[in-house]
Amino acid sequence: MQKYLHDTEETEQFGATLWGCLPKKCLVFLYGDLGAGKTTLVRGYLRAAGFSAAVKSPTYTLVEEYTVNNHKIIHFDLYRIADPEELEWIGIRDYLDQACVCFIEWPDKGQGLLPEPDKIISLTPKDAGRLLEMLPD
Repeated sequence: MQKYLHDTEETEQFGATLWGCLPKKCLVFLYGDLGAGKTTLVRGYLRAAGFSAAVKSPTYTLVEEYTVNNHKIIHFDLYRIADPEELEWIGIRDYLDQACVCFIEWPDKGQGLLPEPDKIISLTPKDAGRLLEMLPD
């Protein structure tokens, strides 16, 4: 599936549509350069779930956990990971074993330790917006 997203609002709206589509246990890899809209998409998902507080990028914390209406949502940003083995130190297996939706930004940094994702979403800047590609449809 490909979709052109004109702006931040449309990126959040797409994230919101995922709320009704993803199962309660799902692993989603998010690809895209810095500023491509990965966290914006996750924010849209969280807003649709009912989360109203600030949604920050986990670039420095590596992981942000949310429990919203009895749903657990975990957002990882592996940008600062230098070696996939570091994921063992943060307990990645414990997180992934939970019944939750996990969004992982920069999943290539965890290559070899991360399981296969249920969904892959890529965001690429194009014109004034971004092109979203999602596999499988």
